[in-house]
Amino acid sequence: MEKGLFITFEGADGCGKTTQLNLLKEYLEQKGYEVVVTREPGGKGLGEKVREILLNYDGEVSDRCESFLFLADRAQNIDVIVNPAIEKGKIVLCDRHTDSSVAYQGYGRGLDIEQINKLNALATNNRKPDLTLVFDVDIETSMQRVGQEKDRMESAGKEFFNRVRNGYLEIAKQEPERIKVVDSTKSIDKVKIDVINIVEGLL
Repeated sequence: MEKGLFITFEGADGCGKTTQLNLLKEYLEQKGYEVVVTREPGGKGLGEKVREILLNYDGEVSDRCESFLFLADRAQNIDVIVNPAIEKGKIVLCDRHTDSSVAYQGYGRGLDIEQINKLNALATNNRKPDLTLVFDVDIETSMQRVGQEKDRMESAGKEFFNRVRNGYLEIAKQEPERIKVVDSTKSIDKVKIDVINIVEGLL
């Protein structure tokens, strides 16, 4: 590929996006594509340090501070990992990106969504994903999949995650060309087929 692709994986905790990201990576590599996997928060290097703070810091973290930490990690991920890989013609698969900030900090925490969008544009230097897959699952299934041991974000509660889920669905309505909603209540294999069909359309 002369120009690479940037595909992001989104959804509430327990939606199965990370499993599907890894399955798509295997599929694309078998077809001969070069694939780079990253995540937000926590791309290699500095991002891993930011992830540790965001998910495991046991003191108080203000909503605005949380938002800025995610944005700092995002800027690093785009500049150091995503853009260089795309310029080399690779396919970048990213576990969470800008839509997570809108869904979690905007719809979930109640921060100003217009401001978040502006800050996302600043953090990414206006880089948008070529495709975003939102894995949709009901909250009961989501929380069951997460299990008993939860990190700081996963412990936010049922009402919070309902707002996040509805936020993702609203974002998808606003950008139907870029964002595709995948029913992730299906079996892993059936979801994988849905993902491959969507991605093949982009390739």
